[in-house]
Amino acid sequence: MNAVDVVITEVGPRDGLQNTKSFMPTAAKKAWISAEAAAGVPAIEVCSFVPAKLIPQFVDAEEVLAHANSLRGLTPVVLVPNFKGCERALAAGAHRVMVPISVSEAHSMSNVRKTTAQAIEEFARMADLVKAQARDRRAQLVGACSTAFGCSLQGVVAEADVVRVALALRAAGADSISLADTVGYANPEQVKRLFRKVREAIGADFPIEAHFHNTRGLGLANALAAYEVGVRNFDSTLGGLGGCPFAPGASGNVVTEDLVFMFESMGVNTGIDLGKLIEVRRTAFAPLPDAELYGHISKAGLPKGFQPWSQAA
Repeated sequence: MNAVDVVITEVGPRDGLQNTKSFMPTAAKKAWISAEAAAGVPAIEVCSFVPAKLIPQFVDAEEVLAHANSLRGLTPVVLVPNFKGCERALAAGAHRVMVPISVSEAHSMSNVRKTTAQAIEEFARMADLVKAQARDRRAQLVGACSTAFGCSLQGVVAEADVVRVALALRAAGADSISLADTVGYANPEQVKRLFRKVREAIGADFPIEAHFHNTRGLGLANALAAYEVGVRNFDSTLGGLGGCPFAPGASGNVVTEDLVFMFESMGVNTGIDLGKLIEVRRTAFAPLPDAELYGHISKAGLPKGFQPWSQAA
């Protein structure tokens, strides 16, 4: 199998489900994750280790992660909001842990009830916990700069603050940094400018990832802009499901199947079978009849004569 040109991480089972009204049964979550893995999706953010009283959707986090860990070739990802969540995740066998750190002070207080500086301090404690693991099973730790492009609570987020937080997370022990447009405020020119600034500050070889929402219809344009300045790791959700319950106005993420179609039609290998992915969309959300889904390629169908990268190469 050829190496992929971009890595797409499906975050629907976490980012998508955290905002849904109905509980998706554990068996349905497992089936969704298995089906996307079988379609070639290389990484899936499968759950969040948060108190069930805050987000009941993730009461089964340990069981869902155990299932994801059993799928050969899949990189399961989990989100943790704090040190206790990190302890739970590592105890449950997490191999890749995402920690959101809000650059916006207002969002940080709303989301985790800590200032950004306090959240970074707690991140450093999590990094120490990860480093204490045996080297052969040490988890990867990703620091996500949330609200990097703006905040529906605070408004403008200074780019200098984003660079500062990214540098602080690297210094604290992050293995990778993600810039997240949590509320869908970004535009392509802003995306290029900010990723370039962070890249210049953090170093040429340090991994930087992208997480975009499609709240104002610019998700794919922003993903393409990030790709054009060297980003090769992207988050998205099947059907565009998603949003942040602690950020008013934050609706769905970039649609996974549309993102895959864009890259594959450009000759950029994602390693994902688009036909299988569209079929997953048709079956995965049966337990969520009230879910609001988005996207175009699943509804319009593939263009006549379309050849994905794997067939055209």
